[in-house]
Amino acid sequence: MMETQATPVEPRGTLLLADDDTSFRQRLALTLGRRGFTVTAAASFAEARELIPQLKPDFAVLDLRLGDGNGLDLVSELRRVRPDTRIVILTGYGNLATAVAAVKEGATDYLAKPADPEDIVNALLAPEGGKPEPPAEPMSADRVRWEHIQRVYELCDRNVSETARRLKMHRRTLQRILAKRSPR
Repeated sequence: MMETQATPVEPRGTLLLADDDTSFRQRLALTLGRRGFTVTAAASFAEARELIPQLKPDFAVLDLRLGDGNGLDLVSELRRVRPDTRIVILTGYGNLATAVAAVKEGATDYLAKPADPEDIVNALLAPEGGKPEPPAEPMSADRVRWEHIQRVYELCDRNVSETARRLKMHRRTLQRILAKRSPR
């Protein structure tokens, strides 16, 4: 029986990952670790803030909305400790105002969740002043809409009426959307 050896991955540096979604954080930490980053994960704003001075990371991937704080506040702290840190902000609440604020604070890029790990790596490793390549296969508009609805539904503790009210959508329409499989 032949043994297969994994191709060694070039070490890329330390990375701080701050996200309060446990399963997403664990999956992303594992994926980024396999891509050569030395990942330190934080589940909260306070935990990430505590790690910044001792870690002084080369890279950071921060959720915009952490349960106990705002990821944008971590950007300025990272810049104070290490001005050359490459920072990517992730959010399920993508809008132009927060994207502009993230970049003004010093973030390298701003990606909407669920971001593909390859897009995150490309954003982190993009040449200084350069822009990362656009995704080869971006999500369809139907998929983006479906992901947004699912996110709001989860944030409303799976309460259909509350989700429909926040999305300004009829409850029955929302129920039909939730009953369908996700679009590609």
